[in-house]
Amino acid sequence: MRQLMLGNKALARGLYEAGCSVVSSYPGTPSTEVTEEAAEYDEIYCEWAPNEKVAMEVAFGASLAGKRSFCGMKHVGLNVAADPLYTCSYTGVNAGMVICVADDAGMHSSQNEQDSRHHAIAAKVPMLEPSDSAEACEFAKKAYEISEEFDTPVMIKMCTRVAHSQSIVEESERIVPDTVPYKKNIAKYVMMPGNAIRRHPLVEERTRKLEEYAEHCELNRVEMGDTGLGIITSSTSYQYVKEVFGEKASILKLGMVNPLPRKLILDFASKVEKLAVVEELDPIIEDHCRKLGLTVTGKDVLPIEGEFSQNLIAQKLGAEVPEFQSLGETLPARPPVMCAGCPHRGLFYTLSRNHCTVLGDIGCYTLGAVAPLNAMEMTLCMGASISAIHGFNKALGKESEGKTVAVIGDSTFMHSGMTGLANIAYNQSNSTVIILDNSITGMTGHQQNPTTGYNIKGDPAGKIDLESLCRSMGFTRVTVVDPYDLAECDRVLKEELAAEEPSVIISRRPCALLKYVKHDRLLHVDTDKCAGCKACMRLGCPAISIKNGKAAIDNTLCVGCKVCQQLCKFDALQSGEV
Repeated sequence: MRQLMLGNKALARGLYEAGCSVVSSYPGTPSTEVTEEAAEYDEIYCEWAPNEKVAMEVAFGASLAGKRSFCGMKHVGLNVAADPLYTCSYTGVNAGMVICVADDAGMHSSQNEQDSRHHAIAAKVPMLEPSDSAEACEFAKKAYEISEEFDTPVMIKMCTRVAHSQSIVEESERIVPDTVPYKKNIAKYVMMPGNAIRRHPLVEERTRKLEEYAEHCELNRVEMGDTGLGIITSSTSYQYVKEVFGEKASILKLGMVNPLPRKLILDFASKVEKLAVVEELDPIIEDHCRKLGLTVTGKDVLPIEGEFSQNLIAQKLGAEVPEFQSLGETLPARPPVMCAGCPHRGLFYTLSRNHCTVLGDIGCYTLGAVAPLNAMEMTLCMGASISAIHGFNKALGKESEGKTVAVIGDSTFMHSGMTGLANIAYNQSNSTVIILDNSITGMTGHQQNPTTGYNIKGDPAGKIDLESLCRSMGFTRVTVVDPYDLAECDRVLKEELAAEEPSVIISRRPCALLKYVKHDRLLHVDTDKCAGCKACMRLGCPAISIKNGKAAIDNTLCVGCKVCQQLCKFDALQSGEV
């Protein structure tokens, strides 16, 4: 059957057809849908792990047991999983193990623009890079074959455009290979120095075999056209090149980007007059070509940052740029904003009002940094808010302790906040940590996590009690507040900042977008009472605007949270329809 599929869905289909048995991932845009789609197949055990390191270790354990396994993550998640990645390259696998990493050129939903090919090179594991949904499905199946043939984990690198675009996929039947019997092998799987030093030469030999494989495998292909220009490319850049040049250039499309072939590239280069490399982000293919002694056009004309496009490639490589109609510069800016009724808004308003220094974390609550709240001053990586406030307060002492807080979401706390909190408890900084518990993993689209009590399929699961956890870690001051109650938030915040010991505030209210959340009656504005003071606008709620000098509420957005009502001194914001 032929179906139009999202790239991530096609990759999940490939896992299914390849007989994958165990999937463990942590959600992260643009990788999330791979695991969500895999969970639709009852034949595959799927789970959300607390973080990417755990996910990769689960996948390794399943491979060790003899079942094909998979873990998925976004590019910054691969940093978290780097520890097991680099060592399971040495151990190799038992059954096939595939790792998907999704890069985010253009930083649509990420804090950096790193190129994950560097991890594959450094870890010395093969990496495949599909350019559309059909290849995503096929490469998943091929990755398991390579994994088992060469005794290695195999990485598949997606990117935002391939992950979130659609193309036709030809479905096949699921074929489940026999379970590979587990055999005790201390020399292979126990990576203490005496064993690891003997595994390294095997990794290097494997790399040489993979380099030879790359010369002839069907993952890399030559498409000869006009020989005046030859282009070496991969991933979504291949699609742009084809749209711009068609048959007006010859193309070497690389589906296997680590290790890169040598003879294949040199042979291709010998058949064209001019050679160009088109790749997003870092010049990895380009540098490889230069080491082979080739003269290439690449990052000397193409940018090293951001996403490419058809127009950019046409402009930079001297092709005809298609005419298009500009939308002009009259469109208003539409910065991201927390949703109407977001439970984080009231808490951030309280922090802003108290002029707190706020060290933030990764999640939808990172939007607390934007106007008009302007209530976050640092965001680094998952869990860093808690570790950073400890260092901040150790450095400044009483100068900062009474006015500095760390904020972190419930899922992010489970991901990598607990170790930072343990550090505060153990090394005793007078720090106030606020856990923003909205009962879901919000930013990536409402995935469950260990605090929600439900698994990836929505079935009841183990639930971690945040209050008990924090107390068991050594915190005697643990307080729960409702972020819709501004007076209570203000009172508790002042109290905990004044306390001369570590404390945790749990700001708890479910995400306003959860289907089970029942909203109160909508608000409307009594224009006779409204003084036009704009106090309500300080919340940055998208449901509130000013029209003709008076506040106005969009009832298609308002959820009746009544946070704005607490700011109005004139009783102009009232419940119920007009």
